[in-house]
Amino acid sequence: MTDTTGPRDLLTGLPSRRKIAELILADTPSRDTFAGWQHFRATRGLLVPAQRLSAAQWRTLPPRRRDDYDTYRQMSNVNLPLQQTPMAQKVSRLIDRRLTANTRKKGDPTLAGVMVSGWGQHGKTATVCRVVAAFEDRWLRLHNSVNPASVAGTVDLHSPVVYVQAPVTATPKSTCVTILNFFKAPSKSLNLPQLVRQVADSLRDHGVKVLIIDDINRLRMHRADDQDVLDLIRAFMGLDVTLILTGVNIPGTGLLREARWHSKQRSWVMPPLESTRVHGLEVTQTERRFELVELDRFRTTTQAGIQAFVNHLQGIEEHLRLLNAPDGMLTEGTMPEYLMRRTGGVVGLLGRLIEDGCLEAMASGRELLDEALLDEIVIGRDDLTHPPDSEAAAPTPKPAKRRARGRNTVFDDHGPRTDQAAG
Repeated sequence: MTDTTGPRDLLTGLPSRRKIAELILADTPSRDTFAGWQHFRATRGLLVPAQRLSAAQWRTLPPRRRDDYDTYRQMSNVNLPLQQTPMAQKVSRLIDRRLTANTRKKGDPTLAGVMVSGWGQHGKTATVCRVVAAFEDRWLRLHNSVNPASVAGTVDLHSPVVYVQAPVTATPKSTCVTILNFFKAPSKSLNLPQLVRQVADSLRDHGVKVLIIDDINRLRMHRADDQDVLDLIRAFMGLDVTLILTGVNIPGTGLLREARWHSKQRSWVMPPLESTRVHGLEVTQTERRFELVELDRFRTTTQAGIQAFVNHLQGIEEHLRLLNAPDGMLTEGTMPEYLMRRTGGVVGLLGRLIEDGCLEAMASGRELLDEALLDEIVIGRDDLTHPPDSEAAAPTPKPAKRRARGRNTVFDDHGPRTDQAAG
C-alpha cells in the first residue's frame, strides 16, 4: 500500500521552532520552593512525544523542519514517562492510605508518617512526588482551591504540600530555615525557639497537610545535631501534618536504630521511639508512628516479575522516537535479558542507558537500539554493583576474636643461671 501522506500532513503535529526553543530554554524552578513545587505539579506528564515518522517520511521534510523534528525527538527520548511499576504501586498505595486516613482524622495529636527507603536510582523522589502531587490535585478540587482552615482577611498562600531536602550539614536551626525558605518566609535574626514557632505557624497558616523531607539519609545518629534534628522532625508530627521522609538505605543510617526485616510480614519492624522534649514542644505518642517501605528494583526470579519488567520496557518503547526502530525493539529476542544484566533492574540506570543509547543512535545515524550500540554506553563502573537484597541481606559478620595478648615475662624469675649459661 502506497503512503500518500505529504510533507504538510507530517508537520501538522510538530510544534513551531519558537515553541520547541521555549520548551528547551524554559526555566524550571527548584522543587523546594512554593513556585517550583506548583510548577512541577502543574506540568508533570504534559510533554507529548513527537509524532512517529519513518526514515522515508523524515527525508521528505524541509531541512529546517527536519532539524526541529530531530530536536523534539531528542526531548522525547530523554524524558521517559514515569510508569507505575509494581514496586512503585506498593509505595503509592501506602502513601495514599496514610494521607486518606490522616486528612480525615479528628483530634489525633500525632499523625503517623511514612519513610520511603531504597538504593540510588530506584526512583524514590519521583514516585513520592508523583503520588503526593496527585493528592494535592484532589485536595484542591475538594476545597475549591481554598484553604479550609484559613482566617478571614488573610492572604496566605495555600500550599497543601511542602517539599524540602534535608540540609547537607543539618542542625535544628538550618532545618527550620529550609522549611521557611519554601514559603520565602523571614528567618533572619530569629533564635531557635522562635524559628520552631515560625515553622509551626507557617505550616498551619498555609494549610500544609504533607511535609516531604528528601535525602533524610544525610542525618547520621552519631552526631548530636542530627539527633536533635530527628527529634525536631518528630515534633512536627503533632502539627496536623503527615511527614514523608525519603532516603537511601534508611535502615543503615541509624535513624531507626534497631529496625529489622520481618521475613513473614515482609516489612520493617521498628522499636518504640523514645519520647523527648524539644524546645518546648512535647514529642508524645511517637512510638511506631513511622511505617518504613522499601522501593525495590525489578526482579526476574518469578514469572510475574519477568512480565512486569517486559511491560515496563514496552511502555518505554512506545515513547521512543527512532526512525529505524522495529516493533519489539526492547521486548523481543534477548534484549530484555541484556537490559536486565546491564542495569540489574534498577529503574534509574535503565532509563539512563536507554536515553544515552537513543542520543547515540541519532548521532550515528543508526536510529535504533541494539546490543551492539548499547555496549558502547557506559553507565557506571562495571555497569552495576548490585546492592544487597533487603529481605536476604547477609548477616552482619561477627567481629574476629582478639588474640589473647601474651604475658610480659621480662621480670620473671627463671632461677639461678647454670655454669654453662654463665660462661
